[in-house]
Amino acid sequence: MTVRDTLQGMTMDVDEILKALAHPTRVQMLRWLKEPEKHFSDQAHPLDMGICAGQFERCGLSQSTVSAHLATLQRANLLTSERVGQWIFYRRNEATIQSFLTDLRTLLS
Repeated sequence: MTVRDTLQGMTMDVDEILKALAHPTRVQMLRWLKEPEKHFSDQAHPLDMGICAGQFERCGLSQSTVSAHLATLQRANLLTSERVGQWIFYRRNEATIQSFLTDLRTLLS
């Protein structure tokens, strides 16, 4: 039995999480969202709303590529989003992240 087989019994979609974490840009996005005040202080909207999708263009990728990365993170339930008017704001889903890390530590220890 592999770690992946054991993780399959969890309520989160581990395959989606692993796929999302396999790309360095998506990992960087999660890191930036962990400390929004440090990385997105120039955002016009309050940071407690989340981070506007347009702010992620700082990674030097097109808007469509940024959107695809954010969608992958959202499918993995690592991000939550909220639409406010024409903008979509993203936040880390700390519950999923912590559950995944806790289960992974338990399985690997």
